[in-house]
Amino acid sequence: METTTYKIYSAISQLPDSWDEVAYDNAFLQTYYLKVLEESAPTNMQCFYIGIFKKSELIGVALAQYLNLNKLESFGERDKCFKTYARNFVFKNFASHALFLGNNMITGQNGYVFNKKIDLKTVAELLNECAKEITAYFKKQNIKIHIVSFKDFYQNCAVELKKSSFSEMYEFNTQPNMIFELDKNWKTNDDYVASFSKKYRDQYKRAHKKFEGITTRELSLEEILSNEERIYELYHHVARNAPFNTFFLAKNHFSSFKKQCGNRFILIGYFLNNELVGFHTLLLNGTTLETYFLGYDEQIQKEKMLYLNMLYNMTKYGIENQFKEIIFGRTALEIKSSIGAEPVLMSGFIYHNNKLIDKYFDKIFPKLEPTLVWQQRHPFK
Repeated sequence: METTTYKIYSAISQLPDSWDEVAYDNAFLQTYYLKVLEESAPTNMQCFYIGIFKKSELIGVALAQYLNLNKLESFGERDKCFKTYARNFVFKNFASHALFLGNNMITGQNGYVFNKKIDLKTVAELLNECAKEITAYFKKQNIKIHIVSFKDFYQNCAVELKKSSFSEMYEFNTQPNMIFELDKNWKTNDDYVASFSKKYRDQYKRAHKKFEGITTRELSLEEILSNEERIYELYHHVARNAPFNTFFLAKNHFSSFKKQCGNRFILIGYFLNNELVGFHTLLLNGTTLETYFLGYDEQIQKEKMLYLNMLYNMTKYGIENQFKEIIFGRTALEIKSSIGAEPVLMSGFIYHNNKLIDKYFDKIFPKLEPTLVWQQRHPFK
């Protein structure tokens, strides 16, 4: 730690010139994506950008996000039960000011990246120190950070982090990340469909039959801007009906993404009788295809199996453009497994700044997490 230091920035314009060279392996830490956050982050979010130095050389970059949950219109409206009301009460009163070391908007280990070898013990100490400094920054503004969370680590990293300064924190595993490792022998979508067992080939055919009448096309920046209200309406419907939310995107988020990222960001519109009834988005991240937010008209989704067809279309794009894997993220685990994605367990670490609450966090946290029961599907022969 003697020669490894960090600096916290609050604006993209302050970042070192070599930032993108260090962040080369992760699109979600490169400046073009960070500018999207700066321009169109959720209204209850503030981002911080962390540079990590070996002597004077930038060797690592990281992201932190502060969320004020008091500004949320809703935590999610799908589940109406006592446990949900109790959870919402607890979050409003005891966890409304949250600090995430990592990216709370996406699934995956996207919180930091290094271009030089560094041991995870040092990484844990640095992230901890950054969290303390940002917490102190808010304290000066009379804002008390309730919870601090270090988000989304694959299991090999989590095991090592637990041996260091993370050992006293509560480790949690929420819904797994659904990842589809594409078979390198698949050259076309027909190869993919041919690999299904009969049951799932029939599902594919049935979904495509239902899909008749829907047309799809990639939208340009101009088209995204002209359809911005409708795109947001479709996104917002899906977001409000999620089991739990800590943010809602800004209305200009998708147009900002397209403006900053160009061809690396793709928004596919779904049309029925020339009316936009759904969309999905993708980010090209090296050999990884990242699925991003989507939206749809609920009635059309039921009639046309819109969501399942979106998953098939994302997979087709991944195969035809020779990506190695598709990150489908959390939620809708069963239907994602039915098209070939598999669950990958991810860990987070969390603590509460109230010592009494933190002492019993291992008892409290599981009661706040929405219960999920699902069956993994195995669609291939």
